[in-house]
Amino acid sequence: MSWSLLLSLKVSLLATLAVALGGLAAAFVLAGARFRGKHLVEAAILLPMVLPPTVTGYYLVMLLGRFGVIGRHIYGWTGWNIMFTWQAAVVAAAVVSFPIMVTTAQSAIEAVDPEMIDSSTMLGYSRTETALRVILPLAWRGIFSGIALAFTRALGEFGATLMLAGNIPGRTDTMPLAIYSAATSGDWEKAHLLVITLTLLSVCMLAAARGFSRRLL
Repeated sequence: MSWSLLLSLKVSLLATLAVALGGLAAAFVLAGARFRGKHLVEAAILLPMVLPPTVTGYYLVMLLGRFGVIGRHIYGWTGWNIMFTWQAAVVAAAVVSFPIMVTTAQSAIEAVDPEMIDSSTMLGYSRTETALRVILPLAWRGIFSGIALAFTRALGEFGATLMLAGNIPGRTDTMPLAIYSAATSGDWEKAHLLVITLTLLSVCMLAAARGFSRRLL
């Protein structure tokens, strides 16, 4: 259990860090920009939320596998293949949790009073300065909520991880995969312990996200 727990925490933390940075940038662009095809971009971002995780994992294999669109070039340059590594678990967790971060952060940014933003612009602040001095301080609770929800989603990721990283004991068996292995092998004591631990972690993160969301109201 300790290995799977530590691996899940490492994978989730790294995935959440990547998602927090990339998702926040995407949220700022989507919240502030008006361009043709914006709805299509938003729909594409949301796809991992509605597609079966195995389908998302399949796309990742087609992109990053040894013979994938991107993966074959990485393998040709470095001789390294991301599949069946713990880094693949990070990628899978980041992809499935990215939409949650973007949608939550975008909603928080769009909820900022436009007059505050206009006042900052009139005072001569640039868009970057306005984002740092006005938008982030006012929207940070919603952004933190998105980060907490993204971490929780990454922690529970199973299908895409199984497709891209596999279920290799001591290498890629995150807690959801370890639960699956324990249940299929009949080790119910281990499965119960893993399930309870994962549930408690998820409840704590959801409670934190819910608490910050309520303070926005």
